[in-house]
Amino acid sequence: MKTFLMGALLALALPLTPPEAVSGTIQGRWFLDFDRSDGQAQLTMKRTGVRGSWNSSHGVALSDFRGLTRPSGTADVPARFSLVRDAGTITFDGQLDAAGGSGKFTFAAAPGFAAAMASAGVGNLDEEQVFSAAVHDVSRQLVGELKAFGYDRLSFDGLVSMRIHGAGPEFIRELKALGYEGLSADQLVSMRIHGATASFIRDLQALGYSHLSPDNLVSLRIHGATPEYVKEIKELGYERISSDQLVSVRIHGVTPEYIRGLAELGYRRVPVDELVSMRIHGVTLEFVKKMQALDPRVSPDDLVNKRIHSRS
Repeated sequence: MKTFLMGALLALALPLTPPEAVSGTIQGRWFLDFDRSDGQAQLTMKRTGVRGSWNSSHGVALSDFRGLTRPSGTADVPARFSLVRDAGTITFDGQLDAAGGSGKFTFAAAPGFAAAMASAGVGNLDEEQVFSAAVHDVSRQLVGELKAFGYDRLSFDGLVSMRIHGAGPEFIRELKALGYEGLSADQLVSMRIHGATASFIRDLQALGYSHLSPDNLVSLRIHGATPEYVKEIKELGYERISSDQLVSVRIHGVTPEYIRGLAELGYRRVPVDELVSMRIHGVTLEFVKKMQALDPRVSPDDLVNKRIHSRS
């Protein structure tokens, strides 16, 4: 009993291990592909750790690597290079040729990084999270810049997500210049995932669609209501339809070709709701021609009713 109590007291007296001092070096395999045209290499990293299998594949600027030289031939040559991040250094050993290569990597955490993240309110990062910060370049500078924009309560996972999807300070500045401020981290990430970029927003604003909400912008992107589509619709006489109507006509397949086809058959500037109803119920151009042969003055509503009853 005394031995147990002494052991317990000794355990309580031992200092807690800070996050950056977690024992063990993270290791794994890497694969590098030079065949990109944007000044980046495709870096794939794989490992098996305490949380199971893990892999990541993303573009890294060639200028970010230290000691990396692309070979000129097809023969494998030994290679050793590194990625030095605020969170630590990833060292790559292996072989490369002109197309790419593979090998093993090791990661060494930077002293003080985990403690700095804890002080910044991000949380007590473990070894795996510090490694993830290095892979995705989550830095103290990034945390500081985001705090300057008012994002001072972000979780570590939230920071990684924003970094992966490019929803960082540059994107926030671009949106601010377009009148979008105070968006949540989730909204920023969603916009980036679905391609609601600053360029997309500017193009829509030029077409008269200003002050659209983040949800509206994302919905337009998801359903393919591109600026090119919007411009075509406007040129066909639909200049004042809402963003919700644009989504609806896209969802139901109201194409510019369909609208032009109806106009050629005498149905010009059919209201948006009627166009959608016609498409929902399968009123094709061929069906319109068939019905017009029986009644040249058949209306859009009649066409929908006839189509509905022709199925019953």
